[in-house]
Amino acid sequence: MAGARDKVLDAAEDVLLGEGAVNLTLERVAAVAGVSKGGLLYHFRSKQALVAGMVERLMQHFTEDYDALEDEEPGAVTRAFLAGSTQPPASDTGRRHERLAAAVLAAATLDPELLAPVREYYARLQRRVEADGIDPAQATLVRLAADGWFYSRLLGFPLPSQEVGDEVREILSEMTRARPA
Repeated sequence: MAGARDKVLDAAEDVLLGEGAVNLTLERVAAVAGVSKGGLLYHFRSKQALVAGMVERLMQHFTEDYDALEDEEPGAVTRAFLAGSTQPPASDTGRRHERLAAAVLAAATLDPELLAPVREYYARLQRRVEADGIDPAQATLVRLAADGWFYSRLLGFPLPSQEVGDEVREILSEMTRARPA
């Protein structure tokens, strides 16, 4: 069973995804979480602290996911990032990425300093991608393409048709299986 802190963070993510950043208020999050505003303030003293909590929790989840892949076959981290970033929001992985994106956008608009954990995460991810046992330039290209795909979906930019998307995903996935020269 989730603790009160996680319940509040879940509610904040739900408000962001369902109602937009404009409705991310302490009052609204408390109502969705089913806690008093005082209960919310016990865990998060401000909206900035709430957004920071969302970002930090999501970064921790992603770090744990990629830590579990460290001893896998070459390209495993890069493939996992590609799969997660290009999955539709209906999948568990897609939902987690969607929640991360909402938190990142909220942090960027509220206080760019709240993005520090995201920057640190991406710095670690980039080092992992470059050391993933495949060509570092190809791995980086896959990561950047996956980021573009993900943020295009998040921002409502046009995406490829299902057929073309599947083909692009397969091409990128194949790049994660290439051996360094």
